[in-house]
Amino acid sequence: GHVDHGKTSLLDAIRNTIETTKEAGGITQHIGASLAEINGKKITFLDTPGHEAFTSMRARGASITDIAILVVAADDGVKPQTIEAINHAKAANVPIIVAVNKIDKETANIDKVKQELTEHNVLAEDWGGDTIFVPVSAKKQMGIEELLEMILLVAEMQELKANPNRNARGTIIEAKLDKSRGPVATVLVQKGTLKKGDTVLVGASFGKIRAMFNSLGKKINQAGPSIPVEILGLSETPLAGDILISMDSEKDAKTIAEKRKEKFRTENMNATSKVSLDDLYNRIQLGEVKDLNIILKADVRGSIEAIKQSFEKLSIKEVKVNIIHSGVGGINESDINLASASNAIVIGFNVRPSIQATELAKRENVDIRTYNIIYSAIEDLKQAITGMLDPEYKEVVQGRAEVRATFKVPNIGIVAGVYVLNGKITRKSKIRLLRNDIVIREGDITSLKRFKDDASELNTGFEGGVGIEKYNDIKEGDIIEAYIMEEIKR
Repeated sequence: GHVDHGKTSLLDAIRNTIETTKEAGGITQHIGASLAEINGKKITFLDTPGHEAFTSMRARGASITDIAILVVAADDGVKPQTIEAINHAKAANVPIIVAVNKIDKETANIDKVKQELTEHNVLAEDWGGDTIFVPVSAKKQMGIEELLEMILLVAEMQELKANPNRNARGTIIEAKLDKSRGPVATVLVQKGTLKKGDTVLVGASFGKIRAMFNSLGKKINQAGPSIPVEILGLSETPLAGDILISMDSEKDAKTIAEKRKEKFRTENMNATSKVSLDDLYNRIQLGEVKDLNIILKADVRGSIEAIKQSFEKLSIKEVKVNIIHSGVGGINESDINLASASNAIVIGFNVRPSIQATELAKRENVDIRTYNIIYSAIEDLKQAITGMLDPEYKEVVQGRAEVRATFKVPNIGIVAGVYVLNGKITRKSKIRLLRNDIVIREGDITSLKRFKDDASELNTGFEGGVGIEKYNDIKEGDIIEAYIMEEIKR
């Protein structure tokens, strides 16, 4: 459904957990798969995000699902992404159940929703069509049972079946690189049964499944059709949408994976003086820039796919936008080297550059931009291309400190005992908490101490205490990055 129509809160109402408020910009940015059980039957929900950036994910989501639930807000009606979602479901030949959400609102109008949907050939049962409409309110927990019962009813009518007694085949919903566990992939098994110890081929990676976890994070040994599981043991991080196939021979899996990898590598070999978003428009006008190369790093695979699609849509006749490299994890020196060689801009989504990368970027004068909301990245790029970029504030990094210990302080919470690695941290700094170069939290400092005394700043080589506003999940080894926003005189 459309963004903000309440897909995630509906899922939460089904799961009875509260996750909606965590996402930046309120978009579900990591596709989650969760299992719900009703009357002894299991339903797996895939939350495909709503923003248009996620078209590819939604298209992929539709092709691996048996039933699509179209969420429409009763007070808002049919919106562009609602129509898009209908088209994805129809293209994939998936039956639609319409959940009319927010019926607790005064302005809710279910008939208006039905009326608008008939224009897109989605006709309610009581209007002579074959689409089931269920009025729900995720907020007030109304109509949830009915919705689940309708899903089971449609499933029975469709006679959905799969053979569990064969080699497994499934699709990757999400994949990321975990510092301690290596490549982690979420797989939705579609046929057969996936077992721990199976040899699998996934896109251009392969491996033996070392461990499997269900949607609650518990270890399991096998998973049948329609069960989402997280698997460990792949040779590298696969792409979202890759097909997983259970193989009999590890040698075959390895050979095929390497051939595919070689093919990807040859496809991705394209590389030109240094551009930055600030002078982009002028150079386009002068005809100097024909290609805008971008290196994209993000915290999870799904975001990369989404941003990639949105960026490539921004190409205009004077400029082609190319994503020359994308990957999961922090921005490192090799990203900067590649950017320097191919004259690219580095864009990070929910990740930060390492100290070495920042210094190299300064020397090579490579433009690094980091964002935590997809909209902002798309907007900035759009404005740079069309020449409307207002460089009003720029971020100046003041310094970094390493967390060496944590202390519990009454009435304040957890305070980090830090050692300043470079630069300084001041009382007025804004800070970012990084865990292996991935941003865990952005916020303000509530307290800055040197021994027992309040301090206005901590310089390189000093130790002190830092309290982060309304945040306690600080671990030893985390890095605190301090920065201020400085106005640029134009």
